[in-house]
Amino acid sequence: MRHRKAGRALRRTSEQKLALMRSLATALIESGAIETTEAKAKELRPFVEKLITKARTGTLHARRLAGIHVHKREAADKLFQELGPRFAKRPGGYTRILKTGHRKGDGAEMARIELVEG
Repeated sequence: MRHRKAGRALRRTSEQKLALMRSLATALIESGAIETTEAKAKELRPFVEKLITKARTGTLHARRLAGIHVHKREAADKLFQELGPRFAKRPGGYTRILKTGHRKGDGAEMARIELVEG
């Protein structure tokens, strides 16, 4: 039984899933939009939105908390210098997921996750 087990396992251990979310979040912050499977995009959305919410405050403590998940310095700087002020007035909903169809190789549902205009 899966009672009270939130989220998707994505066929990975918890450490592998955390590493995947960190790398996808960094790629999304750097490029603004990425294409991945629908399940990964749906798991990534709350992960990134919590990081952007931390970046809105802009404090040193928030930067250190976000630095736990964003290991690239350039991505962390972009998160706090560009994305935080960009979404300062927005009360949430910083990302959008668009379904793009099936992947040719294995038929997986693909989706594009992107940052909305602030």
